[in-house]
Amino acid sequence: MEKGDSCSTSQITLGSHSGTHVDAPGHYIKGAATVDQLAGVLLGRARVIEIGDRECIRLEELRRHQLRRGERILFKTSNSALWSQSSAFYENYVYITAEAAQYIVDKGVAVIGVDYLSVGGYYHDGCEVHRILLNAGIWIIEGLDLSAVGAGSYDLACLPLKIYKGDGAPARAVIRRRPEPWKSKTLPTFDKTD
Repeated sequence: MEKGDSCSTSQITLGSHSGTHVDAPGHYIKGAATVDQLAGVLLGRARVIEIGDRECIRLEELRRHQLRRGERILFKTSNSALWSQSSAFYENYVYITAEAAQYIVDKGVAVIGVDYLSVGGYYHDGCEVHRILLNAGIWIIEGLDLSAVGAGSYDLACLPLKIYKGDGAPARAVIRRRPEPWKSKTLPTFDKTD
């Protein structure tokens, strides 16, 4: 508009797995669901679980959290601190082990979210973890910034771009702490959007 144009328009070029994004099962599984076939699975109650291990998310730790069928689980790890430290890619991020991924499948979890750019490790289990989760129809959210979020129950809204036959898509993910009705005498309200 500095040159007299009536408006500003930008061009965006990015990959389907850039920044916060969703991996559809079709990312690794031939013929599986793609992002344009997404139903409402990325909307609803979610649980943030804080993981203390600075290397990986292990089966032993997951057992303590009693995962349940249909849950949306977001893992907060030491990766969350990486978002404010540097824009460089960090290869030694906390990842889900293949054994833990199989446990997640066995428990019937619907959605997994992680606070770095991959559920699987850069050097360990990367492709295998994706295949285990996606083959079971579990949707994956990668690249979440959970640095200001504590463990607990939240409402999740994760909306990926609707890309026809997309193996993944950039997404906007927001969460809001779920009200604890036993501590409040009023019903929760939503902000007006109009």
